[in-house]
Amino acid sequence: MTSDIRLAFAHPEERSQASASADPRDRISLRDHVVEVDIGAFQQERGHKQRVMFNVVVEVAPVSAPLNDDVDRILSYDRITWAIAHELAAERLNLLETLAERVAERILAEPQAMRAFVRIEKLDIGPYKLGVEIVRSRAEVPLRVVGQDGLEAAVHPLVVYMDNAAIADAGLGARLDALVARGAPLILTVGLPDTPRPQTGHKPTQRRVDLLAIEQNAWRLAARDPRCVVVATRTEIDWAMKRGQSVVWAPSKMVLDAVDGPKTADPVALALWLAEEMAARGLIVHGNVALPAGSRVPVEQG
Repeated sequence: MTSDIRLAFAHPEERSQASASADPRDRISLRDHVVEVDIGAFQQERGHKQRVMFNVVVEVAPVSAPLNDDVDRILSYDRITWAIAHELAAERLNLLETLAERVAERILAEPQAMRAFVRIEKLDIGPYKLGVEIVRSRAEVPLRVVGQDGLEAAVHPLVVYMDNAAIADAGLGARLDALVARGAPLILTVGLPDTPRPQTGHKPTQRRVDLLAIEQNAWRLAARDPRCVVVATRTEIDWAMKRGQSVVWAPSKMVLDAVDGPKTADPVALALWLAEEMAARGLIVHGNVALPAGSRVPVEQG
């Protein structure tokens, strides 16, 4: 059996280990947690409970201070079982996929949680297990804000890629007006400048050179319109999103710090990665570039 097939059926903890970075995080896990649930899309599943088994692995952020044997300093196991119980009590669902998404999102709302593997299996359908498994990272969980009505809602920004022609276009202000009118916070991304840049002949260092060149282009866009504020961190992006402000992304820090980040400096690929990380409403591409395929967010030509 090949390694990929074996891992597909292995426990999520083995999957998390196989996909870990060179500096892996600590993990906590929940194994073979069985609950009776009324769930399913078919008529024969409605109105009676069936056994559903949960296996969950959560990667947690490094502890920055001594634990002192204090449970409040760690992500407690009961937060995982509570997340499952909370989502099961919220409403009856048809799909295991929906339940897995909601459990992962609730777990990743915990401050220490960074990545969650959630596997859910039905045990009573036949002489086998039927299930789903998802992997979600903290960055993919949408930012949530409390509105004037006191209700919490997710924020799904628009990520917009602009090539050099779009940056230099005399109609840039009108283009930004049209994007703002869509009603979502904007995260603008840019490509490499047309000017020559150093060539190192070494992929890791060339990637850093290219990322810095993209950031220089971000400042070029910022000079064209006062709404285009350059930001480099997720914290800065979240702050702007909460206030409905537009920003221009300087990618180096987020890309180089990401455990599962892109290994390329291709600007459109970086824009797509950011859109997926931010749970964006969509990615709009302005310029004569190929639209990426297989995205988890809608992609359109601007």
